[in-house]
Amino acid sequence: MRSMAKKKSLLRLVAVLALGALPFAGRAWVYPEHRQLSILTVQGLDGERRAVFDRLWQEAGAGQQQLCAAGADREQGTAPTCIDWAALSAIAGDHSCSSREMFETARSAPWILQVADVAAQLKEDLARIPVMPLVDPALKPTDLVNEAQRLMTSEAARAQRVNALRTADIRLQRADVEYVTRAGSNTAHFLLARPETQIDLNDYAALTLREGSEISAVGVYSYFHLSALQKASRLRNEPQLAPAERAALARAVLADEAFALHFLQDVFAAGHIAGNWGDRSQRQGTHDYYNQNGLEVFTWAGGSRSIVLLGDAYMRPSDAEVAAATLRTSLQQVLDLAAGRPGGPAFGHVAAAPAAPDAFDVCRNNTLPRRDPGLQFTPQQRPFFQATLENTPVPGLGPGFGALPRARSEVGPFVGLAGTIDGRVIHAGLATVQSDRGFISGLDLSVRGGFGLDGVISEAGDGLVYASLGLRSDAPSTNRISDNFPGSSPGSLSAAIPARTGISMRFRAPFYLIPGDLLLAAPLYFLDPKTYMRMAVTAGNGGLIPWQQGWATSIGRFQVVLGRELGVVLYGKYRNDQLVVPRTDPGGSARVVNFKTISYDLPVVEYRPYRSFSSNQSSSVVFQLFVGADVPRSATTVFPPGAPNPDLRTVWSVGLRLVFDWRYYYSY
Repeated sequence: MRSMAKKKSLLRLVAVLALGALPFAGRAWVYPEHRQLSILTVQGLDGERRAVFDRLWQEAGAGQQQLCAAGADREQGTAPTCIDWAALSAIAGDHSCSSREMFETARSAPWILQVADVAAQLKEDLARIPVMPLVDPALKPTDLVNEAQRLMTSEAARAQRVNALRTADIRLQRADVEYVTRAGSNTAHFLLARPETQIDLNDYAALTLREGSEISAVGVYSYFHLSALQKASRLRNEPQLAPAERAALARAVLADEAFALHFLQDVFAAGHIAGNWGDRSQRQGTHDYYNQNGLEVFTWAGGSRSIVLLGDAYMRPSDAEVAAATLRTSLQQVLDLAAGRPGGPAFGHVAAAPAAPDAFDVCRNNTLPRRDPGLQFTPQQRPFFQATLENTPVPGLGPGFGALPRARSEVGPFVGLAGTIDGRVIHAGLATVQSDRGFISGLDLSVRGGFGLDGVISEAGDGLVYASLGLRSDAPSTNRISDNFPGSSPGSLSAAIPARTGISMRFRAPFYLIPGDLLLAAPLYFLDPKTYMRMAVTAGNGGLIPWQQGWATSIGRFQVVLGRELGVVLYGKYRNDQLVVPRTDPGGSARVVNFKTISYDLPVVEYRPYRSFSSNQSSSVVFQLFVGADVPRSATTVFPPGAPNPDLRTVWSVGLRLVFDWRYYYSY
């Protein structure tokens, strides 16, 4: 058993080194969107219910420690100094794993104010960017000029959004070191797919809410909403509670409901309705596609009226209004029960409900737990959940006929081909007597294998890991040996560096601080897996000093990649490359030399103007500015016999390459 455990740990380490064990960051709305939904929920309450909400918030400890005096502060700007109730649903799930952890984090963790500051700035950044449909360049345009303008405008808005999220994600990861790794890879933020068309809300509830069900957004919402209702029943039925006990119970009620509402909000994000099954790559790709492009949905209430929803960072006022109406129904149930408001469905007194926020961990559990005796769901409570869930979107079908089209992100193992054409300026020839600059062009065809993880947190990241092996062919250099020396006829031998072929290899991997540090730090994985995972996440998103983050523009993506990629070419490995070394004095003679070199190149800046991705293949065109060094390994004079071997020098170069990169991805 111990050997099996070691084997599994080793496999996991290999996956982490390939960045494949990093979690799928499939969150729904971003922090400011979650908070805005909660603010709209509270603002829409009638006067009586708003008074109940404000009273509960005051009893819960408003104004104490880091909690704001107001439960929903619409005017809160950048650099907030406190956390209001509306922010709790944004902290839930993404910055905490349970209702209890969420409330304690909001009340006392210093770093959560940094998170709130980042979110406030992100809100302002997103407000300046229009939400507009993406233009499909594959569609036949009727007006080339107008369509080109629309395409550029659409891509510019998308690039601004990507860059705003990139900046926010870097700052969030610094403020909350568990930001990415906390999410894990379960389906807590997603709707479970329907197994068939003949299924109604009651059938779906039975599928998602029973003990042992796969964790889902509806399941988590219902679990914590039930906890909030049970505790609210104590507020109504136990007037004898001491002030301290009532305050603790009020905290528990509002905390559990805020945590529940995070997942009810997720239900209205398009990518979380559609991206709910498949492997990691399919879920992330489908999630991203529908969040950006939108999805037409119907609700469980039935009827022919449909709505179009978007998702993460693309929320429109119409999306917010649709979600807030259902969120308000949920919150009103809790407030009415706590205040003993007549006219609603009956909900019995649950004396066993604890006066503390629920501790169920949604990050580390993949199924819904069994509730303690006295706290289990009863048929009497069904109308409460019917009222909220009937206005939520009907999820898509699972695998099979009628399923929504799936998209894939560039995540998972792949094999591929890369064709390269490049040109480089060299500072001199290999022979020390040849000092003129020259130019060399070359071709390369290689086979690649690796692991793609383009965007650990967002599209701005780059977790690509691969190795390639191929064949390279160079044309002769344009600088030639002096025409005054014998043997300097036109052709390859007269070039300062002749035409050559070689075996090419290329390696690419992100790094935390210095190239290769993740490999050197690999033993840390066995001692402190969380720390190593955080290093890997940071590496995949630009490094500790994030100057290698991708920068999106309307014409493509730019990225500094210095240190992430190394190319090596072995010249003269399987055939003799020959070079003419000019004579060094009038009485001497030129020499014919067999030589071998190793060429190294380091890409510095990368530009990716074109990218296409199908269900399992990707193709892209990449431009790279690189620097190189051609280092001699050996030099042997073959003519004239007995002549001394020459000293060859390292040739430095700078160049530009064009790469056509095709990959085939496997399920992961």
